[in-house]
Amino acid sequence: MHILYPVIKKISKSGKMGTMRYNKPEKGTPESFYHLNIIKSNGQKLDFSYLKGKKVILVNTASDCGYTRQYEELQRLHEKLGDRVAIIAVPANDFGSQEKGNDAEITQFCQLNFGLTFPVAKKTTVIKNSAQHRVFQWLTNASCNGWNDHAPDWNFSKYIVDENGNLTHYFGPSISPMDTEFIKAVEN
Repeated sequence: MHILYPVIKKISKSGKMGTMRYNKPEKGTPESFYHLNIIKSNGQKLDFSYLKGKKVILVNTASDCGYTRQYEELQRLHEKLGDRVAIIAVPANDFGSQEKGNDAEITQFCQLNFGLTFPVAKKTTVIKNSAQHRVFQWLTNASCNGWNDHAPDWNFSKYIVDENGNLTHYFGPSISPMDTEFIKAVEN
């Protein structure tokens, strides 16, 4: 599957998987992003209040997906931008049962194959249903974030939150973290 990533990326960029949505916030969000938290794969709580002043990229991930090579691109982006941007991988088994591993297996896979040094959350649910993680409820509900109701299309959907806690962008799975538009959204 990983060998097919370049082909999948090129073919799917023009379809639903290549969706890009953005918003230029004029005021704060109805619910604060900084009241949220996520549990990392090591069991430690990551309070988003500690992320104030940084851009945050939240990505729903899976280890056995055609887009899994994006872990490598996300790591390169993390190394390039350092402390200015927080990247958080959020594993989920919601699409095609492509994340069957437990938290320890997922973390080991990410570290061994991609040298990940940014946080990986505990495996959770990102699609809209009663089990959806609170962070993804905020990301996919306009009454919480101020404008976006778009849930992840597939694994490796990417959400960008600005330094003030406003959701500014959604990028579909086929948009590479190294894509010019994605980099521009993160750096501006």
